[in-house]
Amino acid sequence: MKKLSIREARQALSHLDRLLEEEGEITITRRGKPIGRVTAIGRKKPIPSHRDLRMKMARVKTESEVLVREDREWR
Repeated sequence: MKKLSIREARQALSHLDRLLEEEGEITITRRGKPIGRVTAIGRKKPIPSHRDLRMKMARVKTESEVLVREDREWR
């Protein structure tokens, strides 16, 4: 666990993600006393491709043209 003063934490904001990957947890201190703790939430989930999402969707047995026609006739 790494300890950073408030000033160091402000300077490290641009690469805070890398620090969290290395350390896992960072304690922020003011005058040597801990005032906060920053932890990583978890690993990023990969974004699925459109193809993968489409493959997970259930196939509709009735064509959309038929569904629209039925909806218009019902009203």
